[in-house]
Amino acid sequence: MKQTFGYIVILCSIPLLLLIGSEVWKEIGKARQHEQLITQSIELPEVVSTLPINLYDANKDIFSEEYTEWSQPLALNEIPEIVKQLFIYSEDENFYNHIGFDVSAIARAFIANTSEQSIQQGGSTITQQLVRMRYLSTDKTYERKLMELFYAYEIEKTYSKDEILEMYLNEMYFSNQVYGIGAAATYYFNRPLTKLSLAEIAFIAAIPNSPSLYDPIHHFENTKNRQERLIDKLTEHGAITATEATAYKDEIIQLEVKQKTQQYPSYSTFVLQELKWLIAEQTGYRELIDKTSDKMEKEFLQLELQKKIDLILRQGINVYTALQPEKQRQDEIAINRILPNTDLQASATVIDNETREVVSIFGGKDYKKHDLHRAYQAPRQPGSAFKPISVFAPYFETTTGTKNSIINGGPYCIGNFCPENYGRIWYNNVTVETAFKNSINTSALRIFNTVGVDTAFSYIDRFGFQSIVDKDHTYAAALGGLTYGVTSLELADAYSSFIDGFYSPVRSIRKVTDLTGKVLYSWSRDREEIWSATTTKTMRDLLNATVTSGTARGLYSASGYVGAKTGTTNAFKDYWVAGLTKDYTTAIWIGYDKPRSMDSIESSKIHFSIFNAITD
Repeated sequence: MKQTFGYIVILCSIPLLLLIGSEVWKEIGKARQHEQLITQSIELPEVVSTLPINLYDANKDIFSEEYTEWSQPLALNEIPEIVKQLFIYSEDENFYNHIGFDVSAIARAFIANTSEQSIQQGGSTITQQLVRMRYLSTDKTYERKLMELFYAYEIEKTYSKDEILEMYLNEMYFSNQVYGIGAAATYYFNRPLTKLSLAEIAFIAAIPNSPSLYDPIHHFENTKNRQERLIDKLTEHGAITATEATAYKDEIIQLEVKQKTQQYPSYSTFVLQELKWLIAEQTGYRELIDKTSDKMEKEFLQLELQKKIDLILRQGINVYTALQPEKQRQDEIAINRILPNTDLQASATVIDNETREVVSIFGGKDYKKHDLHRAYQAPRQPGSAFKPISVFAPYFETTTGTKNSIINGGPYCIGNFCPENYGRIWYNNVTVETAFKNSINTSALRIFNTVGVDTAFSYIDRFGFQSIVDKDHTYAAALGGLTYGVTSLELADAYSSFIDGFYSPVRSIRKVTDLTGKVLYSWSRDREEIWSATTTKTMRDLLNATVTSGTARGLYSASGYVGAKTGTTNAFKDYWVAGLTKDYTTAIWIGYDKPRSMDSIESSKIHFSIFNAITD
C-alpha cells in the first residue's frame, strides 16, 4: 500500500512541479523520459567513503596521515541525541513521517521560486539531501529535482529512518574536506563528538547549510550567528530552556583545528609506493602484468590494478612500518647539513641488517611530499659499485678462484669495448683482492668474461633491479654500464645479500590492516641463499680491504666491521658508495638531477661523509 501511495504521490506531484513557467509542456516531456524510473525500482549506485590511511613507525606511533577527505563515520547510537535534534528541527521537522519528500514543502518552495524564475528555495528533506550528496549533481534544474524525488523515495523503501539519518550525519560536508559530524568534531575541536559541549556541537552543525559561507576558519562570525539560530530552534522545540540557550550562546568557542600528521615525507612517500607494490603482488596483478607482452593488455591490467588500489585506500587502512623515527630525523639533518648550498643532490637507503627492513631513506635534499624520490625513482649508472654484484661474487660462486688468484690489469678489449682504468693506470698481474680494492676495470672485465654474461645475470636478476632491461646483458654491465642504472634502494637491497649470503627483498612495510585491526596484507619473509658461506666471507673481506687500503679509505664505523665499494661514472657524473657495517647496509648516491661533472668536488668525498654519518 505504501509503495502504491508513493507512486501516486510522485505522479500527482509532477504537474505541480511543472505548473510554474512558460515551458510547461517541455518540462512534461522531460518528465516522461523518466517513466521507467517511476515504474521500476531504481538501482542505487554503490557509495564508498574515503577514510584515512595511517602510517605507523616501528614504535607503533602514527607518523603520517594520508587522506584527501577527513572522515570518521559513527554509528547512530554513538551520536548524541542533541545532534539528531539539531538537524531534524532545522532541516526536516517531518523526517519520521514523510516518504522521502514533503509535498507541502515542495509546493511552498516552487511558489517562492516563481517570482525569481529559477530554483532557489529548497524544501528538501533530509532524505533528499542525502540523495544529493550521494548520487546527483547540485544543479538547480527541475529535471534534477525530479530525479531527486525518485531516488529519495527509493532510499526510503530500502533503508529505515534511523539508517538514513545515520548516513546523512556521516556524509554531510563540513567544509575543508571534512565529511561527517564525527570528523567535524575532531577536525575543528580535536576532540571526539561526545566530548563537545552543546554550544560546540551547534557550532559545527551550522556548517553544512552552506559550507563556504559558514566555514569557521574563514568566516567565524557567520558560523557563530547561525549557531545561535540553531540554539533558538532547540528552544522553540522545548529541547532546552531560554536560560540555557542564553548560556550556550555566550559560551566562548575556541577552535583547535586538526593538522595532518605529516612527518618524514621521504619515508612516507616511499611507504605509499611500496604499498602499491604489495597490493599488486598479493592480488596477482604483478604476475599478470609481468607475464603479458601485449602493450594494450598490460595497460588494461595496470588500470584494473589502480582501481583495486584506490578502492582499498578509500576504505581506510593502517600501515605498520619499520621506520626508526629518530634515525630518520638524524639522517635527514646530517645529509642536508653535509650537502653544499648548491643544486647537488643525494639519495640514501639504510637497511637494518638483522631485520632486512628499510629503517631510513633519503629522497633528496630538503625533500617535500611527492617530490621526485631519488632513492627509488631516479636510477643512475652505478659504476664500480656494481662490480661486487655483477663480477666478483658470481666469480667466487662459480669458479675455484679466490681473492689471492692472479689476474692481469693491463689493456683489454672485448670486441670494440675497451675500458680504461681510473687515471689511465695500467697494471701487470695483480691479485683479485688488489683488483677489487683498487677498482681495476680491465681486471674486472677479464673476470666477468670468465664468468660469462648469462651466468653473471643469473645472479643479478635475483635482486630487485627494476630498471635493468634485456639489452643490459652486455660486457659493459660488468663495470656498471647499464641503460638506465640502479637506485640507492636497489643497490642497498642487493648488498644486503652480503650480510650472511641470504637474500630477502628489503621492505619498509611490516603489515597492513583495516581499521578494525584485521591484517589485509603483509610481505612474505622467505629467504633465498644466493652466496655460499665461503663466497660471503670472501666478499666481506674484500669490502673491508677496500676501506682499509683501497678506494674507500676514509670510511669508518665504531660497530666493529665496515666494508664498502665505491663507484664513479664517466666524466664524474655520479659518485656512489655502498657497503655494510655490523648494524646497517647502505647505498649512497650523489650527483645533479641534470648530470654534469663533479670533478671539482671529488676530493671533498661528500658521499663518504654521508656514509659515516648515517651508519654510525
